[in-house]
Amino acid sequence: MASIQLQGKIFITGEIETTTGLHIGGSAGELDIGGVDNPVIRNPLTREPYIPGSSLRGKMRSLLDRHFNRSLNKPIRRNPPRVRVHECDRLADYNECSVCQVFGVAPARGMEDTMPTRLIVRDALLTAETRDRFDNIDTDMPYTEVKTEVAIDRITSAATPRQNERVPAEATFGPLEMVHSLYTLDTDPTGSVDREIALFDTVLTGMELLEDDYLGGSGSRGSGKIAFRKLKVIFKSRRHYEDPRSVPITTLAHGDGVAALRGVDYQSQISDAIRA
Repeated sequence: MASIQLQGKIFITGEIETTTGLHIGGSAGELDIGGVDNPVIRNPLTREPYIPGSSLRGKMRSLLDRHFNRSLNKPIRRNPPRVRVHECDRLADYNECSVCQVFGVAPARGMEDTMPTRLIVRDALLTAETRDRFDNIDTDMPYTEVKTEVAIDRITSAATPRQNERVPAEATFGPLEMVHSLYTLDTDPTGSVDREIALFDTVLTGMELLEDDYLGGSGSRGSGKIAFRKLKVIFKSRRHYEDPRSVPITTLAHGDGVAALRGVDYQSQISDAIRA
């Protein structure tokens, strides 16, 4: 049985800016009478809205499944509305699927080995600058606005209003942090390094797809457009963890927007850092 070894971690750091209002739903169970219908998720300690890493990661994976035309073969909710996702359940399929290799799969009978999850996405909190700016603005609720939408009956023209809570446009969340681990097989260390680095491009593709789509709810009605700002890509090799004094952290790329991270020769930079 082949074994895997961690060769290092690629870190993407930066900020997320809301270009339009952002609604990522929270629980309405604690709202008082008269509260909004659809509240945003908030930090239970500070009551500030934040972007869960699970929302970022899940949306990126969903967009990549459609981008690569992956079959929706796994039901995760059988009652209407039915929800299906893609997840490889055979090793041969997994080896050809960059999405499952990056985001991971649940243990399945057809998989001879348990496969690692490569991508970690952290929660992103409001930046101090946004918090200070919003403290001086008369928003509908702390750090958020209330957007009223009206559903019109096509027959009677009767109007049914409802309220959505949103983080206003031009809010900034950060620090954003995504961590992509690089693994090698003991049976093919050189070739697997190259394949692992190539998988990192799937992460960048998912981020770029997300910039051109939406995050959270009500995206087709104007909410959820975001932009990645102040991005930086760094690499920590395995040797850095063994002796951080002798092996430096390598900065691979930086810039505003995901496009600034594309076209970089990650292959040679990371290979050189691993051999250093």
